[in-house]
Amino acid sequence: MIEHGLFLFAAYVAAVIATVAGFGSSTVLIPVAMFFMDLKTAVFLVACFHLFNNIFKIRLFFKKIDFKLLRLFGIPSIIFAFLGAHCIAVLPVELLKRIVAVFLILFAGISFIKPHIKIGKSPINAVFGGSLSGFLAGLIGMGGAIRSMFLLTFNLPKEIYVGTAAMIAFVIDVTRIPTYLWMGVVRNHVYYSLLPVLVVIAYLGVRTGKALLGNINQAVFRKIVLGALFLVGIKLLFS
Repeated sequence: MIEHGLFLFAAYVAAVIATVAGFGSSTVLIPVAMFFMDLKTAVFLVACFHLFNNIFKIRLFFKKIDFKLLRLFGIPSIIFAFLGAHCIAVLPVELLKRIVAVFLILFAGISFIKPHIKIGKSPINAVFGGSLSGFLAGLIGMGGAIRSMFLLTFNLPKEIYVGTAAMIAFVIDVTRIPTYLWMGVVRNHVYYSLLPVLVVIAYLGVRTGKALLGNINQAVFRKIVLGALFLVGIKLLFS
């Protein structure tokens, strides 16, 4: 189908953009996917793509994971990811679209004005960050930005940050994906056939993004993408 081909191409472009711009592919891909399929299906497909991506990261950085921080973030993330995934199945699509729109507008606006927000480093903030990111991931598939914002306050070495963030994202994904399936979020099962292709496309997109990094002004490109996400949020809010 033509829309499937367009979606897969959009996934490739989103993977490239996310690699160059420096923030999550879900935040970029889900708004684009909504032009080709319903929001609930888009959240499910991107969640599966996210899961495979994080499995690869965990294999590489398992020995670097901070398990103490994982418990602080991970336990509330699991609980609230389940709640968010349950809510997506019962809330009206129009309300979910409004939530996505508001998130994109706030995320783009705040990231544009204050790209390096500092949050206090404490166990309470870690639990709150895990809860909020888990709920947003389960509800609209966009919890990565919040998770990164809170994790960065702990000033972790790069490899520990990547491994710990991937593991937190993994426990969220393995919680919400079965919940989506159990709640019957995806109505058209034809979309399941796209999953293996999405994994390959994600890999190719990341490789392309890495190749472009040296030739593109990352700060300017990031602002352009944030501006585009802001406009998409405005369109979704008033459409």
